[in-house]
Amino acid sequence: MAISERGGNSSTAKDFCEGRVGVFGYTEADMDTKRIERISKALADQTRLRIFEAISAKCDMTCGDLVTMRGVTPATISHHLKILMDAKLIECRKDGQFVHSRVVPETIAEYSRALAQMAEGRRNGRARKS
Repeated sequence: MAISERGGNSSTAKDFCEGRVGVFGYTEADMDTKRIERISKALADQTRLRIFEAISAKCDMTCGDLVTMRGVTPATISHHLKILMDAKLIECRKDGQFVHSRVVPETIAEYSRALAQMAEGRRNGRARKS
């Protein structure tokens, strides 16, 4: 259920952290090539990867938390968060003046499965040629 469907900011940080509240409606459908590329590009940048790791290590983080940890400007953090969010690697929720970000573990699991299928030659139902 999207946050807006729950009445704006009525969800608690605990609900968000424990995965009871999501911003996106994810499905376990096969990941298409374009989405694999988007995630790969998002994680290929060293700063974004470090931001992703920092958010992964905690339940959620605000832009201010990340600025303090990483020593980069709020605008830079915001730019990288947008790319991570567009790749559906993180979810963001506004709580007053703060925006909280958390990792979407389902995306990483789906991405890992898609890469494993590629490695095994099973991507899109195709068998690997010997």
